[in-house]
Amino acid sequence: MRLKDKVAVVTGASNGIGLAISQRYIAEGVKVVMTDIDTDKGQIESQDLSSKGDVIFVQCDVGDKASVDQLFSKAAEHFGRVDIAVANAAILRTGAFVDISEEDFDAVIRVNLKGVFLTGQAAARQMVKQDPQGGTIINMSSTNQVLAIPQISPYVIAKGGVGQLTKVMAISLVEQNIRVNGIGPGSVATEMFLNNIATDEKALAAVMSRTPMKRPAEPSEIASIAVFLASEDSSYITGQTIFADGGRLPLAYTC
Repeated sequence: MRLKDKVAVVTGASNGIGLAISQRYIAEGVKVVMTDIDTDKGQIESQDLSSKGDVIFVQCDVGDKASVDQLFSKAAEHFGRVDIAVANAAILRTGAFVDISEEDFDAVIRVNLKGVFLTGQAAARQMVKQDPQGGTIINMSSTNQVLAIPQISPYVIAKGGVGQLTKVMAISLVEQNIRVNGIGPGSVATEMFLNNIATDEKALAAVMSRTPMKRPAEPSEIASIAVFLASEDSSYITGQTIFADGGRLPLAYTC
């Protein structure tokens, strides 16, 4: 167990990648604070994991500063400290660029970019308050940090911002012994993928055509990177985004 007795806060933890990271952290001996805006699902999943390790659920709206500050206060109150923060919560709004409403744009930026900022800031403040040992912050980005899909423009814009935010945070916090890195997944076999894209033969073929490995990642594969970035195995890495994309970014064209 590389992370035994560390304390982690994971946002967007009630499903998909956030849930997989919580599960893997528990297996590594981490004490986990799972958080999500979906209280019902979050409580069910945290209760299930409680038989395997030390875990609590705290409801949080990552786009609201007071809610995020309260999250980290509760985490520190319950476990005494926070060593790892994973800013994973995200939403998606689709549509042609000219049709995206201001409300949809604001909603995505609020969660996917502002939420990462607020989570990172609250985590860093708690880590600085604790002691000079520092900590690790992991921002969940996407291949859309680099690549653009026109039907999801607010998401692409937010993830591009997350890439720069990761760099700024890393440089700003290096003297506090806090490392900040990102994970940029390609297609991942989450519930949304399996229930939508995977059931549409045309959509699945389109996604796989731009994925050289010809399969989506499993959430557990992304969780493995979150373990690596939180461990001493990555002690000289900060300000980077690790892209787990099945070869998507190097691909110049499809046949």
